[in-house]
Amino acid sequence: MNTIKLLSLIAFFSMAIGVTQAQCDAGEIEVEFSITTDNWGYENYWELVPAGNGCGDGTITSGGNNAVGCNGGGDQNVQNGGYNNNDLILEGPWCLAIGDSYTLHYVDDWGDGGSTFSVLIDGIVTEVFEGSDDGNTWTFDVVEPPAIDAAVLDIFSYAYTSNNYEPLTGSYSNQGTETITQLELQFVLNGAAPYAQTFGGLNVESNQTAEFTFTNMMLLSSGLNDVEVSVVSVNGGADEVSANNNSSKEIELGPGIPNVIDGYLDIDATATIINSPNDGVDTPRDLDFHPTLTRFELWVLNKGTENSGGSTVRFENVGFGNQDSEYEEDANNYHFMSLPTALAFGENGNFATSPGVYDANHDGGSPFTGPSLWSSVDEIYAEPSGGNGSHLDMLHASPRAQGIAHEIGNAYWVVDGENKDIVRYDFAEDHGPGGGYHGDAIIHRYADFEIERDPANHIVSHCVLDKTSGWLYVVDHGNARVLRMDINTGGFAGVPSFGPFEDVQEYQFVSGYDYEVIVDQDLVEPAGIDIIGNRLLVSDHATGEVVVYDVDNGFEELGRIESNEPGMMGIKVGPWGRVWFVNATTDEVGVLEGNALLIDAIQESLELSLYPNPATDQIRLNLNIPTGQASIQIVNMTGALIESATMPIMGGMTLSTENYQSGLYIVNLIHNGQLVSRTKFVKL
Repeated sequence: MNTIKLLSLIAFFSMAIGVTQAQCDAGEIEVEFSITTDNWGYENYWELVPAGNGCGDGTITSGGNNAVGCNGGGDQNVQNGGYNNNDLILEGPWCLAIGDSYTLHYVDDWGDGGSTFSVLIDGIVTEVFEGSDDGNTWTFDVVEPPAIDAAVLDIFSYAYTSNNYEPLTGSYSNQGTETITQLELQFVLNGAAPYAQTFGGLNVESNQTAEFTFTNMMLLSSGLNDVEVSVVSVNGGADEVSANNNSSKEIELGPGIPNVIDGYLDIDATATIINSPNDGVDTPRDLDFHPTLTRFELWVLNKGTENSGGSTVRFENVGFGNQDSEYEEDANNYHFMSLPTALAFGENGNFATSPGVYDANHDGGSPFTGPSLWSSVDEIYAEPSGGNGSHLDMLHASPRAQGIAHEIGNAYWVVDGENKDIVRYDFAEDHGPGGGYHGDAIIHRYADFEIERDPANHIVSHCVLDKTSGWLYVVDHGNARVLRMDINTGGFAGVPSFGPFEDVQEYQFVSGYDYEVIVDQDLVEPAGIDIIGNRLLVSDHATGEVVVYDVDNGFEELGRIESNEPGMMGIKVGPWGRVWFVNATTDEVGVLEGNALLIDAIQESLELSLYPNPATDQIRLNLNIPTGQASIQIVNMTGALIESATMPIMGGMTLSTENYQSGLYIVNLIHNGQLVSRTKFVKL
């Protein structure tokens, strides 16, 4: 569990039930533990002892399940007792000596950890410990918390963007005893002069978090940018703790996805298959690119079986000569990725999958299933994190789920195949790998129209969100049509009778929203869907065609891309605007290529990025091209050629400018023998 959620929960807990105040002697101070359990609270046992002592040696206090005890870690002998599942427990307070150190022993009966322990001294969170394996030992010091302490927690800006003018937002917490009424923050971008802003009229109490937004936007440079946010002053004075005053992030400004779809129309497209039998692609249903487009990382979702669970194949440098793949399967995919139908990435690097199974527990009981949230980080996804898999979160109100689309943060839209409606899931703060807390989730159900899934539960009714307009486009496979709904309309209409089979923060019907049928003819087996600009694309599983519609003109059909790929399911417009697909019949992953018209359209979208500008000793040139050859020419203002070089087919190159004279230079980009762009830079 991350610190933001933890502080919020502690503040809520304290306000809800009050905290018993101990009467401590001089030289002592109140110490408490806030304990958050996972799905198996009964497995926990803990003891507090003097620093360095073993469990059971000089025990000061203890809690949890006594049947586990000091020596029960990993025994798997206990079935009940101790704490409740997915609960927040406040233990204490106790009066401990200021300046002394203490050891906390945590023992887990099952041997998979999962509980979080936070140390509160005088009501302030000073330490956060994450349980793992069959037991842990942590030591902490008892010190008086500071009066003034603001901690910068996070920078919200995404790690990759194609927009060079970005707002800077983030969060901070009050880790002192005094309420924060005024906070001065500053940010530094790429080592330039700091920009400071004072935020007044605040009322941020101890253990509370708040968000900040600078009025001055970040002006990013092409390539990697370093941004740092730090505390300048709190309540008009100095912050007493400087160690937590800073947060930094690396933000890459790179190319977006151009709209070159019209280059596909009225041409003979060629499907280039990029996978081999050794890659592990098996009945693929969907695909999506990692949001950092310069990674050229394509994720493919395999259906699997109900007994085996689904899996993913990650293609790195996809489509290039150095392409590589990695087959990955979570240890608990049987539950968290059961018969998966769709996959969607968020800009934060997390992705979500929707399950095609009726009951993820497979026990014939209630339909306990819904979308799962995952991390794309190598060290987290499909890696051991205890007995609950590596998933970051899961919610349970959509059996036989179909398509999934990302909105913002950890919020996703799901086509509910069992209830025939649309559900918005906001996981809020994820519970961390293998955790089990869902109490902060928000679920909204939209049921003014019905979606009919494939009765064979194979062809997926995918969906996609146009984040600019707020229209969610949904394939209604069973009725051979496409609908759209405005996610910014409608109002609450009561609590649904179905689900959610768990405690969540909010569960509501939404009704009265705007929706319409936009395509209801000439589709045989619609499946995949994507949108780029004013072009909507729908794949037909039966024919292998990708149908292109004009969003601005009543969804007029503009043409069909003939791929000769019956069995096509999920589609995705990826880097350079090319159309990628998966074929669930042939177990193939491919990209649709075109003739010279499409190549010209792609070429027109190529942009060469250069930094730093102005330059001193060197410049970095970035260009990622899908095909052909590229070179650069550097000329001075008199037109004299200073340097020329061949660009690699992906990535970039660094050139020394140490011997360049000061002045203005022009970089010409040559692609397939044609001048396609010019970029200027200044040598200091």
